[in-house]
Amino acid sequence: MRVGLFIPCYVDQFYPQVGIATLNLLERFGCEVIYPADQTCCGQPMANSGFEHLTQGCNDLFIKNFSEFEYIVCPSGSCTLHIKEHLHGSHPDGASDPATGVRKKIYELVEFLTDVLKVENIEASFPHKVGLHQSCHGQRGLKLAQMTELMEPPFSKPEKLLKMVKGIQLIELTRKDECCGFGGTFCVAEEAVSVKMGKDRVADHLHHGAEYITAADMSCLMHMEGILHRQKSSVRIVHIAEILNSKE
Repeated sequence: MRVGLFIPCYVDQFYPQVGIATLNLLERFGCEVIYPADQTCCGQPMANSGFEHLTQGCNDLFIKNFSEFEYIVCPSGSCTLHIKEHLHGSHPDGASDPATGVRKKIYELVEFLTDVLKVENIEASFPHKVGLHQSCHGQRGLKLAQMTELMEPPFSKPEKLLKMVKGIQLIELTRKDECCGFGGTFCVAEEAVSVKMGKDRVADHLHHGAEYITAADMSCLMHMEGILHRQKSSVRIVHIAEILNSKE
């Protein structure tokens, strides 16, 4: 299985260990992983700020880099959802638009492991109390977990994978699918609201004794990490790929 690895720019710049953990995981499960070296931002920050008409250069480069692969995998729900819903070619023409094929074969890491590779066993160990943050794009956009506002049977793909990890203790949160308040450019435009939401989200994890907070989106974790740092908390953040790749 030939996989194109798409690493979001903030992961590349600030959390390269997440990209490495993702690569290691995919290779452990038999994938041939290729990292197109000239990939750049997917264009989501511009699109979210009302400038999607300026993202065509990002779109064209993404299509050029990833069209050849059978699957495209990304350790970020928000970037994955952006490509799935907003990638378009320079001359879109229905099914003939090269972006159409790319949109159909991009997967967030967790959904790729559960839905495509159908992983049922993970040799990993992480003996800590961990709080799972269900990121909004992954939960409501990619349907990685059930939303509590819907009266349907609960499920969580990230939780399913984490429960395969030896020694891990997943804590039960009071409001398990509440937004952390990051929201990309929202945290800049609505700074006070974003900070308050982030503090509330962190407090839920702290109240239930988390040693680590994990998620499938490093952007949410980056937001909460800043709050934890300012509170001088010993609680740390860790991407789910790092836990699934851990041998503690």
